[in-house]
Amino acid sequence: MSGRMAGKVSFITGAGRGQGRAHAVLQAREGADIIAVDICENIDSTPYPMSNWDDLNETKNLVEKEGRRCVAVKADVRRRDELVSALDEGVAELGQLTTVVANAGILPLAMGDPQPMDFHDAVDIDLIGVMNTVAVAVPHLLQVGPRASIIITGSTAALIPNTTSSTEPRMIMGPGGAGYAWSKKTLVGYTHEMALHLAPSGIRVNIVHPTNCNTHLMNAQGIYQVFRPDLEGAVTKEDFRPASEAYHALPAPWLEPEDVAELVLFLASDGSKHMTGTSTPIDLGCMVKWPAGPGQ
Repeated sequence: MSGRMAGKVSFITGAGRGQGRAHAVLQAREGADIIAVDICENIDSTPYPMSNWDDLNETKNLVEKEGRRCVAVKADVRRRDELVSALDEGVAELGQLTTVVANAGILPLAMGDPQPMDFHDAVDIDLIGVMNTVAVAVPHLLQVGPRASIIITGSTAALIPNTTSSTEPRMIMGPGGAGYAWSKKTLVGYTHEMALHLAPSGIRVNIVHPTNCNTHLMNAQGIYQVFRPDLEGAVTKEDFRPASEAYHALPAPWLEPEDVAELVLFLASDGSKHMTGTSTPIDLGCMVKWPAGPGQ
């Protein structure tokens, strides 16, 4: 099957690399034009580098290699005015918006000296940034109704029950990790509410929950050390691999961004036209193996 996004224009946040780039390229391959935004600067509490302008331009180049158009704009999802400007620029060049992938996110695992405000850094992007993205897009989507789809990037962290265990990941991750998990959990309820209120207009809203995904967010010492607390000093990706594989029921250590992009493509396409308010894991069987949460 091909052309599943023909005639569509997709607004993708966090598009500079990782999952965001994978969404942009696959949707372009299926016929969509892309409005790609990213912050293109670092965040102090996040100890891995954010994408930069060259990364975002590379996404644009890859979309154009698929024969589609791309408007790339530096914008911070914490700033609704910047998102409005980015979307206005994209729509002016590409035409009517039909699709939103609210994907931008961070995991502030400050090493050695976590700060309480790390929680707010995570919430400002992972929760408020998603809400800002949807808020600026809805006025455009109301014009297309049943052709419109919003997909939110959640996390398996949204599905892990709250516990008081000292080995539970959010306890080990500190305030930044707690802010990430709380944001992703809150997005499940937000997706439900937006799906309910936008349904009369035919606009669909769904959320996907990836497990460990092979991006810069996963490939950071903070994540490696959460999974290998038995090791002292620097932990390598090869050290992390067996622990991550043991976390999943299926025999794989992590997802690739392109794996998540396939699920998001389905939810963006008319093939899912009867689906809204869904909360779908793509988790290598993580939640089957740990129904009560890891370590429980």
